[in-house]
Amino acid sequence: MSGHHPGTLALVGGREWGEGCTFDADLLAASGATEVVVLPTAAAYEHPQRAVERATAWFGGLGASVRGLPVLARTDAEDDDLAEVVRGARFVYLADGSAMHLRSVLKQSKVWHALDQAWEGGAVVAGSGAGAMVLGDPMIDPRGGAFTIGLALIELVAVLPAASSWSAERLRRTVSLCPASVALAAIDEATALVRDPSGAWSVSGVGAVEVHVGGRVADLSALPG
Repeated sequence: MSGHHPGTLALVGGREWGEGCTFDADLLAASGATEVVVLPTAAAYEHPQRAVERATAWFGGLGASVRGLPVLARTDAEDDDLAEVVRGARFVYLADGSAMHLRSVLKQSKVWHALDQAWEGGAVVAGSGAGAMVLGDPMIDPRGGAFTIGLALIELVAVLPAASSWSAERLRRTVSLCPASVALAAIDEATALVRDPSGAWSVSGVGAVEVHVGGRVADLSALPG
């Protein structure tokens, strides 16, 4: 995809919108926006409004407002008005929760196509935990650590969030199952793996990101540009 420059992409390892998430100020600046559109879809069964409230408090401290979009079920994701809000957004943030629910709600939906269009148009897109997992393809199936289909905003990247909470054995198994062509990014909580519009990757926040390709630890340049 040389010559093609969508907006900034941030893959966050979890524990978003809190202490240590220094990258959000940078993402806000990159977006040029004063409003963040938050999709609490992954938290549909776990008090989605609380996710929106946490985001509102956090971004309020950074001088921005939050618009929580009630995309909680498949019918919401096919709503023209909700899709229009996402299409016009400059900063879209997918909350943490259930990756499988998030994927089933958004897959090939109007809201998903709108998010893709917003990103292609230069908007900042961020996802935390489950929200980060679905943005790649393939996606780790949280039920067992094997691989399944993600939404593929970015291809050949698989996200393993909250990496420090994984046992060495579980991590080894997932690395061994990862297709050789895929870069597996193990991202700590309150840590962001950020791809800027030029295709360059960087790490920000309190923790680390470890990239695995073909069963070996690689550096950030192994991620697709």
